[in-house]
Amino acid sequence: MLITNATLVTWESPNRILASHALFIEGGIIREIGKSAQLEKKYPNEEKLDARDQLVMPGNICAHTHFYGAFARGMAIPGEAPEDFKQILEKLWWPLDKSLDEEAVRYSALTCLVDAVKHGTTTLIDHHASPNFIDGSLDVIEETVVRAGLRACLCYEVTDRDGTEKMRAGVRENVRFLTKAKSPLLAATFGLHAPLTLSDATLAECRVAAPEGTGYHIHVSESEDDKYSIFDGIKSGGGGWPVDWLNAHGILGPRTILAHGVHLDEHEMAQLADTQTWVTHQPRSNMNNAVGVADVEAMFEKGIKVCLGNDGFSNAMWDEWKATYLLHKIHALDPRKMNGMTVTQMAIYHNAALADVFFPEARVGQLTVGATADIIFVDYHSPTELTAGNLPWHILFGFQSDLVTTTIVAGNVLMKDRQLVTLDEKEIAAKSRESAAKVWKRYNALF
Repeated sequence: MLITNATLVTWESPNRILASHALFIEGGIIREIGKSAQLEKKYPNEEKLDARDQLVMPGNICAHTHFYGAFARGMAIPGEAPEDFKQILEKLWWPLDKSLDEEAVRYSALTCLVDAVKHGTTTLIDHHASPNFIDGSLDVIEETVVRAGLRACLCYEVTDRDGTEKMRAGVRENVRFLTKAKSPLLAATFGLHAPLTLSDATLAECRVAAPEGTGYHIHVSESEDDKYSIFDGIKSGGGGWPVDWLNAHGILGPRTILAHGVHLDEHEMAQLADTQTWVTHQPRSNMNNAVGVADVEAMFEKGIKVCLGNDGFSNAMWDEWKATYLLHKIHALDPRKMNGMTVTQMAIYHNAALADVFFPEARVGQLTVGATADIIFVDYHSPTELTAGNLPWHILFGFQSDLVTTTIVAGNVLMKDRQLVTLDEKEIAAKSRESAAKVWKRYNALF
């Protein structure tokens, strides 16, 4: 394929914007970059995809999401509204995940993948839970990802809250999926819920079961409940903060993702930096749950690689950029907080580096020779000068989620001119409504 008449945003470091350029793609890899006229002359017989002067850039990456939460949209929570994060878990998320069956897992994932293709999010790191459908649940999600043509890293959430038998089933599902042959678009890590619902014994079992070199994907200090669980004696060792506890169990490291980290102190941040553990920031979710604001800039200063996720919100990642940019300013009452370049560092460079942990052969997140062809077209025609230096502010103040017109992964076109190629949105939505109705019925029966 030859993509022609493009304004390339390479997202190299430093970034470059190249007008009137073309990309030659072969075997899902970018093989050559050059002036459009030159490459059209060199490859006259190749299939051409005319970008029509749109911005052509790497697909967006989501560092932390939950496909299984799709059917919460519009669902009523029985009784009084939850008054804190613990009640949100107990009244919404934990009953919802218990209500999922195989069909619901499939269609909740497909719903999120339609959203991702439409919004140009080409790589997603998912964290799954369905305690009444554990065995084979990750295979079902893999099938949907392959059907969509996207790239994803999957895991199953191990927790003690549903009993020992299901905890061990979750461990087995992680290990099975980690060690099975998978599509080249799929990777795996080992999922853990949070210190709030994990014991010393369970962490020890996970460490023994996990293959050598495995990392973990775990929620930590999303609220202060993780700290309370340790100080209330739920952890047999007692004392210390959640990061101390995880570090003592060997959970931290350069392949481990710690989601949220809203209530970390400097001592915990130092351990995350020392162990090269990744942290993901989800501002829309944190605002929605009223749990607080992570001190992202302090983490940056300590050398922690903070990435950007969405925690199951829409896969319009530019909306997450905007929430990040604005939240930290109003929280600090300081317009100097959260520079646009800091948001870019999270969403572009750190997210791409995290994706490289799981897809080391793919080189996602940049338009360079040898990188995988995960590409989006963005119909943005700037009313002012657009440069590599000011692009972050064009994204923050000018980009909208519906500007993505074409989505490509590994050289395969998933959406062209806003028309989905691999997924039938209307069919998926219709079947999702049927499945969601059953899920809501099971959910309400738990109260």
